[in-house]
Amino acid sequence: MSRSVLLLRAVNVGGRGKVPMAELRALLAPELGEVSTYIASGNIVCEHPTDPDAARARVRELIAAEFGVDTPVILRTHSALERAAAEHPFAEASDKMLHAMFLEGPASPGAVDALQDRLVPGERIALVGDDLWIDYGDGGVQNTKLTKAVLDRALGVAGTARNLRTVRKLVELTA
Repeated sequence: MSRSVLLLRAVNVGGRGKVPMAELRALLAPELGEVSTYIASGNIVCEHPTDPDAARARVRELIAAEFGVDTPVILRTHSALERAAAEHPFAEASDKMLHAMFLEGPASPGAVDALQDRLVPGERIALVGDDLWIDYGDGGVQNTKLTKAVLDRALGVAGTARNLRTVRKLVELTA
């Protein structure tokens, strides 16, 4: 059985986008079969759907109808997560400060160049396939100028970020 993760963007962050994980699991079980979640930030582990695009659209629709939260739903297979964790471009970065922003699709041409001007000292970015890696360095996420709006505008596609520690745990959970 092949397992994947559905990644929700900006749920249960800063008091907005409330999506209780127990209720979410109950809501999605009839659609996806056996589901589990990891931490409250929207990581849904399930059997790989036969039609990933339809499953992503359906999960987004269900979450909007049940919780009033319209959030992108991004799918990554176990092998894609495993590859991302193994081949990220910043081997010396802290697991906590290094984030993979999983994108819904390909980034706009020139996206990385457009984002370079927004980096604060110590930050680095690299696009690897449909994953934007951000090393926040010592300044951390709280000091970045790479806001959601800036990233969305430059990338031309929605994404959701997880730190490397979480990515590695999702690899384990989808194995």
